Amino acid sequence: MDGKVTDFYEKEAEEMTAMNIITSKDRFEKTEGGFINLTFNGKLYEQVKVVRLFPFTEPDKFISIRENDNRAKEIGLIEDMADLSEETRKLIEEQLSLNYYIPVIKKINSIKDESGHAYFNVTTDKGECKFVINMSSNPVTKLTDTRLLITDLDENRYEIRDTKELSQKELRKLDLFL
Repeated sequence: MDGKVTDFYEKEAEEMTAMNIITSKDRFEKTEGGFINLTFNGKLYEQVKVVRLFPFTEPDKFISIRENDNRAKEIGLIEDMADLSEETRKLIEEQLSLNYYIPVIKKINSIKDESGHAYFNVTTDKGECKFVINMSSNPVTKLTDTRLLITDLDENRYEIRDTKELSQKELRKLDLFL
């Protein structure tokens, strides 16, 4: 193989496997359009993507900051949000809330089963909500013995944090999915 090509792939592999840690000395700033830019190691990255690596088990730790292109190459990792300034933490949390909007189901008003679909009418922490799931596509994920994630036809996600907080009547409605 050509030496230039080999060098290119070696450099690419090295960049892909490098772990860069983003700390409080690195600078995030909000753009007029509501995105955030990052200045890391003297280089400006515009409209970065913010991704939780462990969204359910460690939501405030191991936050991946990625370039905003088709490859979404990782720029660096925030090990713990608690290590950032309050201003920076707020910027990151704002971006995460846009990416991880998951209403929490507080009450199941009704579930109707019809032609392989289940029609939910629920009360969430954001208000009353109706959504539909395809029963043949495994739309309910058990995160723990009592914590569920439900994904509707439009790939919106809803969470039941603790099934023990639901009434017996509500649990019977859910039995079909557990």
